[in-house]
Amino acid sequence: MTDTRAPAIVSLERLRASLADPGLDIPLDGAAEHREAAAAAVRQIDDYIRPRLADLDAPLLAVVGGSTGSGKSTIVNALVGTPLTRVGVIRPTTRQPILVHAPADAGWFTSDRILPGLARVRGTLSSPGTPASAAGDSPAASRIHELMLLAHDAVPTSLAIIDAPDIDSVAEDNRALAAQLLAAADLWVFVTTANRYADAVPWKLLDGAAARSITVAVILNRVPPGAVDDVLPDLTAMLAKRHLADAPVFVIEEQPLDDLGMLPAEAVAATKKWLTDIAGDRAERTRIAARTLGGAIEDLDRRVSDIAEARQAQLDWIVGVEAMAATEYQKAVDAVDEATRDGALLRGEVLARWQDFVGTTDFFRKVESWFSRTRDSVTAWVMGKPSPVVDVETQIESGLHAVIVDEGGRAAAATWAGLQRTVAGRAVAERHPELAGESTNFTDDAAAMIREWQGALLQLVRDNAGNKRIKARVLSAGLNVMTVALMIVVFASTGGLTGGELLIAGGSAVLGQKLLETVFGEDAVRRLAAEARRDLQERLQKLFDTERARMTTALETLRFGSAPDALRRESRALLDDVRAAAGSPS
Repeated sequence: MTDTRAPAIVSLERLRASLADPGLDIPLDGAAEHREAAAAAVRQIDDYIRPRLADLDAPLLAVVGGSTGSGKSTIVNALVGTPLTRVGVIRPTTRQPILVHAPADAGWFTSDRILPGLARVRGTLSSPGTPASAAGDSPAASRIHELMLLAHDAVPTSLAIIDAPDIDSVAEDNRALAAQLLAAADLWVFVTTANRYADAVPWKLLDGAAARSITVAVILNRVPPGAVDDVLPDLTAMLAKRHLADAPVFVIEEQPLDDLGMLPAEAVAATKKWLTDIAGDRAERTRIAARTLGGAIEDLDRRVSDIAEARQAQLDWIVGVEAMAATEYQKAVDAVDEATRDGALLRGEVLARWQDFVGTTDFFRKVESWFSRTRDSVTAWVMGKPSPVVDVETQIESGLHAVIVDEGGRAAAATWAGLQRTVAGRAVAERHPELAGESTNFTDDAAAMIREWQGALLQLVRDNAGNKRIKARVLSAGLNVMTVALMIVVFASTGGLTGGELLIAGGSAVLGQKLLETVFGEDAVRRLAAEARRDLQERLQKLFDTERARMTTALETLRFGSAPDALRRESRALLDDVRAAAGSPS
């Protein structure tokens, strides 16, 4: 590795780390494909980009790939001049990738410098006279996750050849390995036949080769005698259409194999010369390596952009689910708030209890003249009056609690229903069945919140009894009486306003208001009511925010992963660093 490439290596490692944890676990449309694309990008970085970026002078890797039955292994054997890899009619024949190299280059391939995910196995050459149908290890002994290394003098130095599995194999593992090997190649020798050259699968891979600017040679194999003039122009036109017009095409006509199952040497002579010429020209090798590396990194940048968009879609989905939950729980807050404004909580038993306490005209009359009497007489009247104020407080607490619990259950059910509308939401719901209803401690939390609010009102009344005269009046009536009166006013008014905007029928709230005004004054009552309502609203918001946060917690692990902007930034930095190392403008 040279100093000029050091920044690119650093950028590459950062990008690899981000791609290794893309955060694409939500089953949105296309997420699985993008997750595999990220994994494939990591493999290509490990298999090809990192080692090639570190050393442009390392031997080139030529991968021989193609469709099932196209004759790849037969051609590899012909290029070397001896049966190295098994051929036959049972598909897939090539189950284990075989890398054949010059003996002097063994050190480049025995380590995990390239294709580190494949274990190395040193193969042995077949005995002279072994037919191609029996060459190499038996299929039963072959393992697809091993790379068999074979050294042979017929392979030129600075070039290695891999016989890859079929790109359209019936075995999924074979197809995946073929794609991995092609992504790790410096150049491709692509084998097709006169019957199958127009198949979709090979051209999809060749489109990828064009996107990577990889050097490609095409072998048109098994061409029937006299059919070259029909097939070759069509094939070259298809290559030109895909920006592969400079790819050499080598034609091998249909012909019998010899007794060992080998093609005659002249059938692959042109292909072998092309490979040998590349291997023997250091400048050309460097040019091919640099071109393929640059193309691979540019193609990686395009793929990273798609992965970043997929990651953004995941984050947007999370935001959408949270917004849906926030909407439902805000509806709950608003519904409880409305129930505390319109007098609904003061109807029925609460109203009856309050009227029992205040009487009707009798209590109002006593309040009018209350503080024109002596303190002793007022105290005697209060002490002698039946005081069911605790019952009123209990009924208010019970009514408010029922409304809160009901809205909490409704919000949870609505949020759950929202999750069930999508595949991704159902996946979250399956992992978090507890979200189907309110939390197990919600009822107790709601009760505790109400008690805390009532305690805060009690303290509010106490704190606003500023001088001795007001304190005396508060003590004469009783703190609980004042607190309940304040709750009555809060629950019967709009926005803490009093007087003509009271909504409760029967004048009961007016009596509570009058009691408070007699003690504190009209402006103070207005302020107390507004503060009491604001305190209740804040406590309600906090209670329901806690419930809503269960969804945030359930989604937390789905947030893990790379940031879309970081993916794009790191990929662009890699491109810029590679161009700078090559002396090109960024």
